[in-house]
Amino acid sequence: MEAAERVAMTAQMMSPTSTPGQKPRHGPRRGLAARREAVYGYLFIAPVLGGIAVFQLYPILITTYTSLTEWDGISARRFVGLQNYLNLLFSDERFHKVVGNTLLFMLGVIPLTTILALSLALLCNRRLRGMAVFRLAYFVPFVANSVAVGFVWYWFYAPDNGVLNGLLAGVGVRGVSWLAEPGWAMVALIVASVWQGIGYPMVVFLAGLQTIPEALYAAAKVDGASAWRRLWHVTLPLLTPSTFFVLITQFIASFQAFGIVFVMTQGGPNNATNLFMLNLYQTAFGAGKVGYASAMAWIMFVVIAAGTLLQWKLQRRWVHYD
Repeated sequence: MEAAERVAMTAQMMSPTSTPGQKPRHGPRRGLAARREAVYGYLFIAPVLGGIAVFQLYPILITTYTSLTEWDGISARRFVGLQNYLNLLFSDERFHKVVGNTLLFMLGVIPLTTILALSLALLCNRRLRGMAVFRLAYFVPFVANSVAVGFVWYWFYAPDNGVLNGLLAGVGVRGVSWLAEPGWAMVALIVASVWQGIGYPMVVFLAGLQTIPEALYAAAKVDGASAWRRLWHVTLPLLTPSTFFVLITQFIASFQAFGIVFVMTQGGPNNATNLFMLNLYQTAFGAGKVGYASAMAWIMFVVIAAGTLLQWKLQRRWVHYD
C-alpha cells in the first residue's frame, strides 16, 4: 500500500500540471495559435462588417441627422430639430392621405394575397403530372420586374384599347377609365399587386404543406373527418407558422410598394393611389425636400417595427410550432 502511494506521489510530482501556478508545456504556443486564429477570423468577416458599416450603418446615421435638418440635397443643411416630424404628424394633409391610402392598400392586398396563395398551394400540392409547370407559372410574376408588370397591367386597364374593356365590350358592358377614376384606381392597383405578389407566399405555404405528416390525415379519415374538417383542424393549425411568416412579409412589402404604383398611376388621380414609398420618393427627388423625406422614412421604419413587434407578440396566441 505504501509502495503504491509513493508511486502515485512520484507521478504527480513529475506531471507538468502538478505544481500550482506552473504553465502548461505548450501554453505559449497554444496562446499564439489562438490569437492567430482570431486574427484570421476577423479577416474573414471584415468584408461583411465593412459592407454593413458602409451600406447600412452609415446611411442610417446620415438619414437620422438629415431628418433633423432642412436640406434640398445640394445646399448646406439647416438644422431644424423635430420640426419635420411635427409637420408630418400634425399639419401635412397630403401625408395623412398617403397614410390612409397605404392602410387601405394593405387591407386589400394582405388578406387577398394570403387567401389566394393558400388556395393555390393546396391545389399545387396535389401529385399530378405537369404540376411543376403550374407552380412555375404562378411564381414567375413574383420574380418579374415591377416596372414590366406595371406596364402590362397599365395596358390591361387602358380605357380605349385595353384588354379588360375589350372583354367587357364583348358582353355588352361599357368599360370605364380604371386608372383615371379615384373609385376604381385603388381597386385596379390592388388586383395588379396581388397578381404579382402571390407567388412567394404560395411557395411558403406549399413548403409548409409538404412538412405535414400524412399519418395525421390518415388518422383524421379513420375518425370520420370530412375534407373540410381535415383542412380546418389539421392543415390550418399546422400551417400557422407559415401563415405568420406570410403576414409579416406582406405587411412589410405593402409599405415598400413602389414600382408598380409608379408605372400605373404615379399616385393619381388626385393622390388617390399615392402610397408611402412613392410619396417619399416624390418628396425627396421631386420636391427636393430630402430632410423632410428622411423624417418620413424614419416614421415608416417606426411603424413597420411597431407593427412587426405587435404581430410577434400576438403570434403566441395562435401560432402552433408543435
